[in-house]
Amino acid sequence: MKRGFDTEKYLSVQKKEILKRMKKFDRLYLEIGGHLTYDGHASRVLPGYNPKTKLKLLKTLRKLEIIYCISAKDLSSKRRLGDFNLNYKKHALKDLRLFKRAGLKVDYVVITRFSNEEEAKKLKKILEKKVRKVYFHKEIPGYSKSAKKAIKGYKNNPVVPITSKLVIITGAAGGSGKMATTMSQIYADRKRKIKAGFAKFETFPIYNLALGHPINIAYEAATADLQDENKIDPYHFKKYKKKTVNYNRDIDNFGILMRISKLITKKESAFGYYSPTDMGVSNTKVGIIDEEICKQAAIKEIHRRKKVYEHEFKRGRESKATLNQMKKIIKKI
Repeated sequence: MKRGFDTEKYLSVQKKEILKRMKKFDRLYLEIGGHLTYDGHASRVLPGYNPKTKLKLLKTLRKLEIIYCISAKDLSSKRRLGDFNLNYKKHALKDLRLFKRAGLKVDYVVITRFSNEEEAKKLKKILEKKVRKVYFHKEIPGYSKSAKKAIKGYKNNPVVPITSKLVIITGAAGGSGKMATTMSQIYADRKRKIKAGFAKFETFPIYNLALGHPINIAYEAATADLQDENKIDPYHFKKYKKKTVNYNRDIDNFGILMRISKLITKKESAFGYYSPTDMGVSNTKVGIIDEEICKQAAIKEIHRRKKVYEHEFKRGRESKATLNQMKKIIKKI
């Protein structure tokens, strides 16, 4: 296989960026998007990328703690996740096994958006035999609309007893409640005069590649079931007059993040950030050593995703909306 990506080069730069970001805070909550334990998508789109790169990176960092988030709302869904095509619950349990196998202990699990679901209660009993502590964070009505309601919800959430300077926030999939869990923890830390901050580690989309680049479009294909769409970061353009790429959920969430952080820190910017791009510690482009190889791999992956979604739709495990989203994505390439 011809390589289009240099994993070691990427790891070196990415580690330095995370350590640099840690110096800004007493404690850094680093939210890791995508699949942390095994990123098959990245290895297909970036030939040469080691699917266990994120695990490898975490093992080289200083002492850290991991909080794993699971959405109570998604536990009973038909959604299939990752390259192993597992349901939400099985995928989460597999993740925890892979962490342990890699020598990275997950001490805490937070089951988010909890509204007394039986599936969540059953899973808690299973998880209590595998991790130190499992917490429920209740659904916060109006969370995405009102910063005051979000803060009120954080006050009622149990606090995960973190002691490390670096905290990794990850989860079973997009929408697992990572951001809300992070902000709840930062609220509690700041009340105790701990200058806690936040950053995002996303492999895709690649902010400094073009919006219509096949690698970025492949990210849209990977998240077509979530209706994700790449966009030019409007906050970044307004502040710096530079075009960078981000995706709709991060852009939408940044507005509420700004309002929440203002109430928590009493400052205008979100922990010193003026855009979703600012929040990121993502250096994926650095590892690309042959862009043409990666372009062709990305186009191949987009077509593969289309077939997977069509297969899942026939089995009743995927929606018409996802297939329609894929039609739009195919037109882009």
